[in-house]
This record gives sequence, structure tokens and C-alpha cells, in this order.
Amino acid sequence: MRFPPLRFIILILACLAQLYLFVRIRSAINSSRKSDRFKRQAILAVGAGIGLLFLLNTYHVFRPVSWLDPPLLVRIILFYAAAVWSLGSLFSAVLLLAVQLAGIVGRLVMRVCRTRSEQSASVAVDQGRRLFLRVGIGGLAAAPVVLSGYGAAYAGRAYEVEELTLPFGHVLRVVQVTDIHAGVYMTRNELRRLGDQVIDLAADLFVLTGDYISNSMVFLSGCLKEMARVRARFGTFATLGNHEHMYGRLSQIQAVFQEHGILLLNNAHRIIHTEQGPFAVVGIDDLQRGDPDLDAALRGLDRSIPTLLLSHRPEIFPDAADRGIPLTLSGHYHGGQVKLILPGGGISLAHLRTPYPEGPYTIKDSRLYVSRGIGTTFTPVRLNAAPEITLFRLT
Repeated sequence: MRFPPLRFIILILACLAQLYLFVRIRSAINSSRKSDRFKRQAILAVGAGIGLLFLLNTYHVFRPVSWLDPPLLVRIILFYAAAVWSLGSLFSAVLLLAVQLAGIVGRLVMRVCRTRSEQSASVAVDQGRRLFLRVGIGGLAAAPVVLSGYGAAYAGRAYEVEELTLPFGHVLRVVQVTDIHAGVYMTRNELRRLGDQVIDLAADLFVLTGDYISNSMVFLSGCLKEMARVRARFGTFATLGNHEHMYGRLSQIQAVFQEHGILLLNNAHRIIHTEQGPFAVVGIDDLQRGDPDLDAALRGLDRSIPTLLLSHRPEIFPDAADRGIPLTLSGHYHGGQVKLILPGGGISLAHLRTPYPEGPYTIKDSRLYVSRGIGTTFTPVRLNAAPEITLFRLT
């Protein structure tokens, strides 16, 4: 199975981070006043712990885990601890390296200044100051791991309902859910809670825009069973994401959707007749992993009918705008999932990879909305990119 190069880039960086942190911790242990026997045992324990956590998380990222609803304690020990450490340690290593480089530069500058002022006398070492700096650096290094734990335990589960009013040519309440990623981090209980929240929104139309599973087809049926509890006035429509194609066959996927009564629009459309007149829902396959065909999806459709396009990835938007489609709904990027807030705005890997990482966009009279989605991938952590259920009040 081929994986996107980004995974391997992150894996290499994470490996380097583990090695760097181990070297720093080993150096700190060796510089302590403990016995040599204690130092050897402590270094061995640290190395084993770092290695085990990293290997557990790497295995979960690259190999399908088909364990349906493992007990909470097992999930914490086998999955969450490893994932939180792997992400947090990456940022901890970056911070420590930055501090170390700044210290090297600072010492070089001080040495040059002393030489120029001919201050050759030795300077006494302030042990209290050194201890204070070590404690401060240790706290700085621990902060990303603590934040990652918060992002997994709370921020990744605090669903927000985003409400938008958009012109469409047809009055509708549409609820979008995307990127559920059912798996060991998105259990059946979480899916049931999600379904209950959507039911409470009383949608006229319920749409799903891909990535229902994380890394195994075994989770698809349970996910769709919970989503099928939603009884929208004009029905539920879905399109596929990249994860379905990565872990399942199209015929297998279609059979599961049919079993649960959810209409899968794969390069197809459906016209819905209402007292206000007709409107159309169009769905296309995933732009990268699937076989997308917008021409086939629109074939035979009267372009004067208000049309809603479902596409897992948002990069279809310029083509949709050229064809006069008034509204496109997408997901895929999770709003960056882990996003740094800077003075100029948020930045994440998603913001570097696409012009449409999250939120609303406009080209002429056409609009795109990219949802942050519900679930997570690579890691269960979300920071500054809360999961969302989106309610559109179309007019």
C-alpha cells in the first residue's frame, strides 16, 4: 500500500526528534549527582519508554487497527499515550533545539564582546541561575506534551455547531458532517453522540462529505448505522473521501451504504422536488484517490436548478464556479487539525498545502465552505481547530 510522502516526512522528523530528546535527557541524567548505577538504569528506562511509545504510534499510523470499541483504559495506554507523546515530543524537540541554538549564539556573542573589551578574567558560575534555567527549559519542553494531551482529551471532542446563512435560490436547512474517521479514536459512543447532535438540528437535508473511517473498513458499518438515525426531510446524501479508497474497494463501500439506506453520490446527482421547486444535490469521487468526473455528475442536469455540490476535497471549487454551481461543500483538511495562531493568522500543514484549508470562499457568484470536520487523522490531537458540525441556512 502506497502512502503519501507527507507521512514519511513527518515520520523522519519524528524519529530525529526522539533521538534528539533521548540525547538531551541522557546528558541531563549523566550530569546529575546520582550513582552510576542509577544513571545507567534511568537512561535505559528513558530509552525504552521513548522507543515503545514511538513504535506503538508508528504502528497505528501505518497499519490498520480493526479493534472495535476497545476499553477506555486500553485506548489510553496503547493508543492515546503513544499519540500524545509522538506529537508533543516533536514540538518539544523543536523548542529545545531553538533554545540550544540561541544559547550557542549568545555564548559566542559574549565571547566576542569579552575579547574586544579585553576582559580575560574568569567569570564565576552562578549555580542557582543554572538550576533556574534548567527548570525553565524543562517546563518549556514539557508544554507541548501537555498541550497535546489537552488536544486529545478535550479539544478533539468539543464539537462546535457552526451556523452560516448563504444565498442559494432555495430555502433549506442543510447540515454537513465530514471527516468522521471512525476508529479507535472515534468510538461508537462518540458516533452516537454525534448523531444525536445532528438530529437535534432538525435538518431539511443531511450531507456527508467523506472520510468516514480512519484506517480500517471494519468501522464503516457502525459509522453509517449511527448517521442513518438522522431523518432529514429531504434525505441524507454522501460522497466518498480518500480514506475509503485507501482501505476499501468501491463495490464493498457501495454495498455498506446501500445496506444502511444512505444514498452515495459518486459522480452522480439527484434532483429533489419541493413545494418551492426543484433543487439538485451532486456528488463527485475523491479528487486524488478516486475517479472524479464532474461532467458525468452534471450530465443531464438543468443548470438553472439550484445545485449543491459535495466534494471531499475543496480544490474542485474553481471548476464548480466556472460551471455556475452556487454552493460547494467540502472537508478533508480538518482546519489544519493542529494550528499555530500567529499575528497574521493561523498556520498549519493544511494552510501550506491548499488555498482552501477551512471556512468560506467566494468566486464570483459561487461559494465554497470547507468544514473542519469531526475526527482526526495521524494523531487524535486537535489544537486551535475545533471539530465542527455545520448548519447552513440557505436562502
